[in-house]
Amino acid sequence: MKVTYTGKTDKLLPEQEKKLEARFSKLGKLFDRKGEKEARVIIKSERHLHHAEITANWYDNPIVCTGSDPDLFSAICQAVDKLEKQIVKLRSKWRDTKRTAPKGKAAKAAPETATEEQEAAGTPVEPAQPQIFRVNNHSRRKPMTIEEAILEMEKRDYLVYRDADTDRLSVLLRRRDGNFDLVQA
Repeated sequence: MKVTYTGKTDKLLPEQEKKLEARFSKLGKLFDRKGEKEARVIIKSERHLHHAEITANWYDNPIVCTGSDPDLFSAICQAVDKLEKQIVKLRSKWRDTKRTAPKGKAAKAAPETATEEQEAAGTPVEPAQPQIFRVNNHSRRKPMTIEEAILEMEKRDYLVYRDADTDRLSVLLRRRDGNFDLVQA
């Protein structure tokens, strides 16, 4: 990023100038356009205060940030911080407003649920309130033996069933080695 200073900058140390160059190069990366970016820094002194004003162009619109401090380096850093915040804010605004689909295609490919729409927009999806489904254990289910439960396990990783011998609930789990675990209530 090309930086032009106007005013007295002779009070800056070489280390401070290197730090400012690094900060301005970081700002240059925040700009989207290719090519050389330019920032103008105007430094004014008023008794014991130093005022720094930074002007940069964002898509042909000027962004102006100011900083004031008794120390010249701190005043410039304040202005650079404000400029960085403004650029990040403008980039996010521009990015978010340009992500709408054309009206003709929106009707064809509209998300079916609100969660799909939030996922597509990149916003975090809040988990929905879990629903509870009541199951009648005795309707259309007969108690099983352990051998019948193993035969039912062909397509599943676990099976909850009522044991025919004890009339208690049991859980049959398939282990990674191919064997089974049986949990009885």
